[in-house]
Amino acid sequence: MASKPKAAVVEEDAAAEAGAEGASPKRKFSTKMMVIAAAGAFVVLGGGTGAYMMFGGSKDAKPASAQAKPVVFLDVPEVLVNLSTSGNERTQYLKVKVVLELADAALQPQIQTTMPRVMDAFQTYLRELRPSDLDGSAGLYRLKEELTRRVNAAIAPGRINAVLFKEIVVQ
Repeated sequence: MASKPKAAVVEEDAAAEAGAEGASPKRKFSTKMMVIAAAGAFVVLGGGTGAYMMFGGSKDAKPASAQAKPVVFLDVPEVLVNLSTSGNERTQYLKVKVVLELADAALQPQIQTTMPRVMDAFQTYLRELRPSDLDGSAGLYRLKEELTRRVNAAIAPGRINAVLFKEIVVQ
């Protein structure tokens, strides 16, 4: 008995699908076509916009980059310090010549007036270093980052972009 109601349900579903088939194929077909057309339009518009921006668009962006302020460099006096050693090791010296990279030329007078503070920050930090602290490019990178941080602390609220090495000698 259970098989007869299932068959009746299947027949009713088939009849409903057959009755709705007249309208639904067009509906399904048009929905699929709308989705495909929308995706195609999106790709064409997105690609066209990207090509326009990359090759020919926004003419005013180029003069703005041409008007960017030039970077200013400020020489710092040479620093010569003895490195920290333990016990019976021979004394080693570090000689450093650096240049400060400034974002704006207006910052130059402020740094020159606080140069004694900057030199003090350099001297006290460099005298704490051990020769092993300067090994490899990672050691020099850490040195550069620490000197930049200390200069920015000394000239606050002004900020420099970077400390650039002109010469480093460990002897």
